[in-house]
Amino acid sequence: MQALSREHIEISPDVRAGKPRIAGTRIAVEDVAVMHLKMGYSLIEIAGKYDLSLASLYAAMAYYFDYRDEIDRHMTEEDEYIRVLKSNYPSRLQEKLRSLRDE
Repeated sequence: MQALSREHIEISPDVRAGKPRIAGTRIAVEDVAVMHLKMGYSLIEIAGKYDLSLASLYAAMAYYFDYRDEIDRHMTEEDEYIRVLKSNYPSRLQEKLRSLRDE
């Protein structure tokens, strides 16, 4: 890990399943990357919304780009796991809502 990241990014196996995250928070690097790159939030908006320093957000983005393949692969695996869970254990609430709409 780079010196810049060590100050702002930490990894603990017992927090967020060992995902790299902003030090002192439960906000994972992948959360910041998704908010910024996929949802279109600026780093300033994220900083204001979650009371984070810009330095920590820039460090999170630097960490993401340094380990992009690994983080993206992990997010894809999690998405697939969730998809399988949803298909194996459908929501009773969603089923009820569907049945009400059909009536």
